[in-house]
Amino acid sequence: MLIGEYEHTLDVKGRMNFPAKFREDLGLHFIVTKGLDGCLFVYSFEEWKNLEDKIKSLPMSKARNLQRFLFAGAAEVEPDKQGRILLPQNLREYAGLEKEVMVIGASSRAEIWDKARWNSSCEELTSDMIAEAMEELGF
Repeated sequence: MLIGEYEHTLDVKGRMNFPAKFREDLGLHFIVTKGLDGCLFVYSFEEWKNLEDKIKSLPMSKARNLQRFLFAGAAEVEPDKQGRILLPQNLREYAGLEKEVMVIGASSRAEIWDKARWNSSCEELTSDMIAEAMEELGF
């Protein structure tokens, strides 16, 4: 399970250190793609395959836009010996990543956020919103 949040910076080449704990959970290679809310989603190959299978099971009328969104911009990444990954330019632009980034755990995936956007997103959450969601889960 991917949990926690980590602050990192992008270098001028678009590389960033990726948290060691997440690298252990995701494997030697993993997938980075466009996510929701202006962030990037990071999947292990196993989770990526699960997602692909679920999308394939949808009718084409529902699947095609999701396929285009997730698969067209996806990139396979491999951390270097220093634990850095290179984020392709198109993904950096999509998520507005320039310098300060946050890598967060979201259970079966990680997410990469522009730090300011992450902080803004966190500020928008209210206790009532969390309580309502917890209530729906039976907690």
